[in-house]
Amino acid sequence: MIDPRRLRILRAVADHRTVTAAASALYLTPSAVSQQLNALEQETGHALLIRSGKGVRLTAAGEILLAHTHAVLAQLERAEAELAAYAGGAAGEVTVAAFATGIAEVVAPAIGALTVKHPDIRVRVRDAEGDESLPLVLDGEADLAVAVEYRGAPREDDRRLARVPLYAEPFDAVLRADHPLGVAERVELAELADSDWIGPYPGNPCHDMVLLACELAGFQPRLMHLSDDFRAVVALAGAGAGVALVPRSALRGMELKDTVVRPVAGPAATRRVFAAVRSGAQAHPLIRPVLDALADSAAGLSTD
Repeated sequence: MIDPRRLRILRAVADHRTVTAAASALYLTPSAVSQQLNALEQETGHALLIRSGKGVRLTAAGEILLAHTHAVLAQLERAEAELAAYAGGAAGEVTVAAFATGIAEVVAPAIGALTVKHPDIRVRVRDAEGDESLPLVLDGEADLAVAVEYRGAPREDDRRLARVPLYAEPFDAVLRADHPLGVAERVELAELADSDWIGPYPGNPCHDMVLLACELAGFQPRLMHLSDDFRAVVALAGAGAGVALVPRSALRGMELKDTVVRPVAGPAATRRVFAAVRSGAQAHPLIRPVLDALADSAAGLSTD
């Protein structure tokens, strides 16, 4: 009989590609992870991993077992949800991992609504960039993620996750108030090809979106200033340090001193935001109300 706890370890190793990283995510020691993997190989009678100096990868047998792992763990999540529903307990804590703008735009309003409709559900928030929240959910460190599409993100048909679309928004151009293009109704990105640029650090999903938008306009941006804080980005643009592309919701309520904001002409870079839980958990009586509250608070935000 295969121990499902070892299947969780197999999936963590497949996700993180090294025993050390998987152990860290699971709060285990690398030796404990290795022992559990060895036991799993004995249970199945197959070698599941190919170990190398740089990490590990799954064998063909390991890939077969991983596909079944997704189904087994999703079914266990559904079983926990049904048992919780049977117990009648919509009371407890839900951990939500979300990026800063997502917290301000949808998570905080959702918490306000939940305190009225479901006062026994406590939401604990973890600030995590758009590419960090999904691994937290998959590793069991968070119950729910508010995330964005990004290069290398799990696909929409990934069997490990269940998604709920929340909103989509374009990136707007942020320019110094006296910039020559500040009087234009819309900005052609190609006209900013020779400008210095301000943007997020590599690894931030918005960094990829800025690069892609500029590449589609026929140039690579000269990123002179890097910050993941959009308030800092806007302040630098207002000081004349460069130009920037910023998601529209990140500008909402911000003091836009010495800057102008203009839509981008033609197809604009778009940030798509969604909620995700481990597959099978979406019906859990604690998680379902939180998903519904997030969807309600996101209604009307899309400006795609």
